[in-house]
Amino acid sequence: MNQLDAIQIYLRVAELASFTEAADSLGIAKANVSSAVQQLESMLGTRLLHRTTRRVQMTHDGQAFYERSKDLLADFDELKTLFNNQQNQLSGRLRVDMPTAMARGLVIPALPQFLREHPHLEIELSSTDRRVDVVREGFDCVVRVGNLLDSSLVARPIGEYQLINCVSPSYIETYGVPQTLEDLARHKLVHYVSVLGGKSYGFEYVDPLTSVTQYIDMEGALIVNNAEAYLSACLAGLGIIQIPENGATAKPYLQSGQLIEVLPDYRSAPMPVSLIYANRRHLPKRVQAFMNWMIEILKPSVSSAN
Repeated sequence: MNQLDAIQIYLRVAELASFTEAADSLGIAKANVSSAVQQLESMLGTRLLHRTTRRVQMTHDGQAFYERSKDLLADFDELKTLFNNQQNQLSGRLRVDMPTAMARGLVIPALPQFLREHPHLEIELSSTDRRVDVVREGFDCVVRVGNLLDSSLVARPIGEYQLINCVSPSYIETYGVPQTLEDLARHKLVHYVSVLGGKSYGFEYVDPLTSVTQYIDMEGALIVNNAEAYLSACLAGLGIIQIPENGATAKPYLQSGQLIEVLPDYRSAPMPVSLIYANRRHLPKRVQAFMNWMIEILKPSVSSAN
């Protein structure tokens, strides 16, 4: 096994913290994964991983080797196309993550054209509402909606989602249209949490007089943890939801009348949309190209941040 292959295997073990999962994701035998890591440790004269029966964790040297190896493989990918006369000829695999509604409604429909322009690219597209671990799970870039946590990752702002309050016609038939914040005491909210068991803050809005975000605790019979269930619950008449006005989720339903905006003077704060990627000295051209393309795809649905 050559050293570059061994390094790629090590990176996947480090990211997944598992020899078994790394073998499954790479489609090779677990014995080959173990052999590759042992080969690197022997060559380097240091232990890269702590192995126990329950988990695999990088040593201090293993973490340093991981970071340098990411740069090395990125440089090697660039080197392979250094003398290619076709400047836009990109190749390799991209692993990306984004919200489910964004992937289904905006990105996947536009992907055929992007892949026609770059036929040697292979894309692994994860679409989930959970916050993936960019480094551990080996993502080249992810789209995050919402405020970012402090981290060592690099954030590239795209814009903001303007949020609106929506209900369905069947909800209005049952509960009427809320006209004031006081009316919400007689209404229902579909509660959204990222992890079931977490706390819902209720109805969120920006006070038009103070510009401060406020929350109103509301009743609601349903708590969901993904965007598709959130939308479906509203369409079924189960309560008020707060979603991006121009996002792939809301726009067609607003145009058809299946969703109706309520309380337009009491919208929640805009949600920032960002591209996140690991901090590297050299970002592969395929990642740069994909991120630039994503920004163009998302432009119509986001507004510029203030």
